[in-house]
Amino acid sequence: MKSVSEFDSDSPRHRAPTIKDVAARAGVSTATVSRYLNGSPVRQAALVRDAIEALAFRPNQLARSLKSGSTRSIGVLVPDIANPFFADVVKGIESVLRTGEYSLLLCNTDESVERERSVSLTLLQKRVDGILMAPATEQSEAPLILRARHVPVVFVDRRIASDGFDYVLVDNAAGARQAAEHLVSLGHERIALISGPLDTTPGRERHAGFEQGLQACGLEIRPEYLQVSDFREEGGYQAAFRLLATQPPPTAMFVANNLMAIGALRALHSLGVRIPEEMSFVSFDDLALAELTTPPLTVVSRPSTEQGVLAMRLLQFRMDQGDEPATREIVLETRLIVRGSTAPAPVPAPAT
Repeated sequence: MKSVSEFDSDSPRHRAPTIKDVAARAGVSTATVSRYLNGSPVRQAALVRDAIEALAFRPNQLARSLKSGSTRSIGVLVPDIANPFFADVVKGIESVLRTGEYSLLLCNTDESVERERSVSLTLLQKRVDGILMAPATEQSEAPLILRARHVPVVFVDRRIASDGFDYVLVDNAAGARQAAEHLVSLGHERIALISGPLDTTPGRERHAGFEQGLQACGLEIRPEYLQVSDFREEGGYQAAFRLLATQPPPTAMFVANNLMAIGALRALHSLGVRIPEEMSFVSFDDLALAELTTPPLTVVSRPSTEQGVLAMRLLQFRMDQGDEPATREIVLETRLIVRGSTAPAPVPAPAT
């Protein structure tokens, strides 16, 4: 017959294990277990870890956050969750979080300033410990609200028009200049640009960099060969159709991000435009299938996952050193990868 104590609701067998249970099993004090759970080094770490696993102990995150003021959670705001670039960034962020006890709250702002503000207020209510953000525009006000509430913010991929923030960016202008110089070196003069929104950092910098690259080679972009779009697939599709309706049409095209490149390629395919025989094609961002397309795509590549890793490490530093006045800006290099989608400009047919 079982004793009364075995049916007691206070018995460890019939209730969730506590810090006291972990401490008793490990043969250490509850203070040692608490320090271990907070990430502090303890000499008996192996004993505590084994006790936690044996008891299937799960710390009460709500109680810990109320006591410490920390929720052990990070907010990540991206403007387009469908963009493979941001998926790579989040992968880098998670690779850093995996080594600690932080959870990630991923939010999609859909390139909307209003939604960005709303989501930021929601994250404030959830009392996240820090936020990584790619702002919708350089005029975004949501980061200023977060800073006023003393929430550490690190920007990835994009800037805002305000000082006092940390950034992890890439050299957009240099990458776009490389693309322009490559197309000119192949003899192209009728060169088209599908740009992203000019009120965003990548849109503005890639647009300016591409124009600078052409000017350095003695060319100017013709107004009819310029389309400012929205970083979306459908935007790239419509922009490419408009460019192909010009007379004479361009012989080369630079598209300023991966999703617009997919849309532009759809348009070229639907109109039967051959790449690279009739149209040399360069995209900013290396697509996962870029090497498998026919022909493989020439791209401006950037270290997307590394951006996420560095941004998360910078945020960790900012959370640990909240009163550190100096801000940091990390700018990573881009790289032109030449594949089969670019070729010498087609020779005009002789006049008859």
